[in-house]
Amino acid sequence: MSAPEIHVEFAPELALFVAHGRRGGPTPVTTDGASSLGHVVESLGAPLTEVGALRVDGREVPRSYVPSAGDTVAVLPVARPQHIPGAPLRFLLDVHLGTLARRLRLLGVDTAYESTDIGDPALATRSATEKRVLLSRDRGLLHRRELWAGAFVYSTRPEDQLRDVLDRFRPDLRPWTRCTACNGLLKDATKEEVADRLEGGTERSYDVFAQCQECGRAYWKGAHHEQLEAIVANALAEANRPTPPAAPPRRS
Repeated sequence: MSAPEIHVEFAPELALFVAHGRRGGPTPVTTDGASSLGHVVESLGAPLTEVGALRVDGREVPRSYVPSAGDTVAVLPVARPQHIPGAPLRFLLDVHLGTLARRLRLLGVDTAYESTDIGDPALATRSATEKRVLLSRDRGLLHRRELWAGAFVYSTRPEDQLRDVLDRFRPDLRPWTRCTACNGLLKDATKEEVADRLEGGTERSYDVFAQCQECGRAYWKGAHHEQLEAIVANALAEANRPTPPAAPPRRS
């Protein structure tokens, strides 16, 4: 008995994950007749973290669907904004995304970050243990089975990375409430409370301070504050932008 052949078409947004020969429309795929459609799609290169609806001959099917000979499959990207059920929205970033981590924390988004390379298994396990969405540019990492939830970071530029994450997940923003160094929550502090962490010029020039409740780091409106304010203002403007209406269902 011959193996079933199906035809699979990936949406343009998913093109970078699949071989060049599969980027121009439906292409044939020989299946084993037992594997789920989710497994087939992932075996072709697309992490399931990036895959939204699966449609077979125009009807939506679950990832557990076992394709049959002659099926035509449309693989769509995740819908935006993406809702992650099961826990409050919070993130875990790998070692390559330090700037993005600091900017998310600046906006008050709960963001864990590994400043050293602890390895893919440990990152995926931490994502599952703490129920955090793992953000990474490592495609292989996003294929790991123990991962709780994840998302590919498409750009190498921190500005674009931040814009994409905010557009995709629409997290609640509470600027100036988290420590950009450790993710702890900030509290108002008097000059006396943080005096031992200030240099002479800072102590003489500033009167308004905040302090991290976890690591004790002190914050004030220093030389780079205008740059940080611009990041916050742009993020809030994007967050207040109306969400565009959903596109009509795509037909195979």
